[in-house]
Amino acid sequence: MAQSGGAGSTSEAVAMILAGGQGQRLYPLTRQRAKPAIRFAASYRMIDFTLSNCVNSNLKRVHLLTQYAATSLHRHIQQGWSSMFVAELGEFIDTVPPQKLFADRWYAATADAIYQNLFMLQEERPPWVFVLSGDHAYKMDYGTMLAAHLDSGAQLTIACRQLPREQCTELGVVESDESGYIVGFEEKPTDPKPTPGNPEFCLVSMGVYLWNTADLARQVAQDATRSSGHDFGRDIVPHMVAEGLAVYAFDFRDPATGQPAYWRDIGTVDSYWQTNMDLTAPLPELNLYDYQWPIYTHRGQHPAVKTTHDQQKADLEDCLIAAGCIISGARVRRSLLSPGVRLERGAEVTNSILMDDVRVGPGARLDKVIADEGVEIPPGYTIGLDPEQDSKRFVVTDSGITVVPTGAVLD
Repeated sequence: MAQSGGAGSTSEAVAMILAGGQGQRLYPLTRQRAKPAIRFAASYRMIDFTLSNCVNSNLKRVHLLTQYAATSLHRHIQQGWSSMFVAELGEFIDTVPPQKLFADRWYAATADAIYQNLFMLQEERPPWVFVLSGDHAYKMDYGTMLAAHLDSGAQLTIACRQLPREQCTELGVVESDESGYIVGFEEKPTDPKPTPGNPEFCLVSMGVYLWNTADLARQVAQDATRSSGHDFGRDIVPHMVAEGLAVYAFDFRDPATGQPAYWRDIGTVDSYWQTNMDLTAPLPELNLYDYQWPIYTHRGQHPAVKTTHDQQKADLEDCLIAAGCIISGARVRRSLLSPGVRLERGAEVTNSILMDDVRVGPGARLDKVIADEGVEIPPGYTIGLDPEQDSKRFVVTDSGITVVPTGAVLD
């Protein structure tokens, strides 16, 4: 495939962020909210990582395509993000529900979401479109990806990363040639094909796409006429590769080390819990304290964290604690406390994630628990110590994570 160079700026591009997923594998955390609105790393929402990448990359023309249970997501965007985009400079961030202009249905899948909003691209006519996911944790300079896209001369560039082979059965697995062009693509294979010379690893799609606008419009319009799932990974990308079209794999690496950069697709309760737990390590792989690449969010009006001696000392180790928390003589290990959490005397919280405004009563004990927003744990209550008993009241995952949903009545 012929290559061609070129210069371009992310300021000329448009981002379309897919943020309408129901996230069934994250249930019950998604019972009342869209997946991108779920609390992450104690202080953030999952959408904040993709939006921070956009702002830090000067990609500030953003359409956020919403659908399922989007109220809290809309509120978060309005409170935390709208002021960062200057309309007088041509910048915007807008939330776009399904318009039903080109099809009388909700979004069938990722490609259909773009197809149903082609009228916006027809009005704006950007040269390139980033199609991004609103529920991944990573830090990427999209300008670097754009430069690689232009150098390759591809119609579509897909950000890719190497992962251990056993982790790739739920992802799109990529085969590329020596020049980086994709020659094979399989969505969620049962037997993932390893990278040449490294049988323990596969190259996978991150679900981060960069398109020439005309090629994007052509592909989703053609796909809309076919009998397909109308999805990029299951349908459009394999079709393009089979047709021999120029699809390029952008190898996502840390510019400082040259190693594969951090990226997580948080698709299940277990992966959500593990990714959060990883952040409690002394030197986590995802650096939230990188002031050269800040992660922005709406933090609300909360006072400072407060610890008190309520007949015994507060005892904290390896924790992330957001603003507004009060810890009164409680013991906390390897846990994340979101804004407004309150722990009473003698409470013990280990390996757990407590969402906004959770209350844990005196003497209660939690281990490997995700307590959703507003949950109140009564005095002396135990969760996570007896999975068989917990499964009668709550969702308990295969790895033993207990999820206490918003509105649960505990007695």
